[in-house]
Amino acid sequence: MTILRQLQEIWSELPGQTRLVAVSKFRPASVVQEAYDAGQRLFGESRVQEIATKYEQLPKDIIWHFIGHLQTNKVKYIAPFVNMIESVDSLRLLQEIDLQAQKSRRNIPVLLQMHIAREDQKFGFTYEECRKFMKEGKVCRFKNVSIRGLMGMATYTNDQRQIQSEFAGLSAFFKEIRQEYFSGDPDFKELSMGMSDDYRIAITEGSTLIRIGTKIFGERI
Repeated sequence: MTILRQLQEIWSELPGQTRLVAVSKFRPASVVQEAYDAGQRLFGESRVQEIATKYEQLPKDIIWHFIGHLQTNKVKYIAPFVNMIESVDSLRLLQEIDLQAQKSRRNIPVLLQMHIAREDQKFGFTYEECRKFMKEGKVCRFKNVSIRGLMGMATYTNDQRQIQSEFAGLSAFFKEIRQEYFSGDPDFKELSMGMSDDYRIAITEGSTLIRIGTKIFGERI
């Protein structure tokens, strides 16, 4: 099936509040261009070098989300152009994004990455760490970033009930944080969860951003 047909199939499943992030990591710019020509504008990358290279090569109206683990010493390479960083997993990283955004005279939207999977190798805040972070008012320290919501990755498993439980828990936590700390901020509205194998479950639990690569572009070679 072509990239166009795969995109059309996914688009047809999306409710009004949910957008597709086409994850183009490890694919050449020509493949991203094909998806762009089909009408997709929002793309996600997980490696700094890849997103920087593709930004230079591809149309400038593409909306770029960085979705991978981001080292603080590499923030400066994407700060001038990235539209959102979905994978903020530490206060130190948030501080560096704020600094580099200031240098670029920008305000960078971010999502806080939550650790919801039963896998140690995945990154993110625990619910308690995030509650503590919010309660202490540390969000107010950063003037050049805007916290727009939360992101999380479910456990890689065939157990659909476990995946649904993890997404439901994140969705409930998102509502808690929004009500407690962002009730006056209409921009705190993004809940990024769901990938090729579990995006339908994520949608039922309120995801506003689904991150899909394999289903669109096929298996990586």
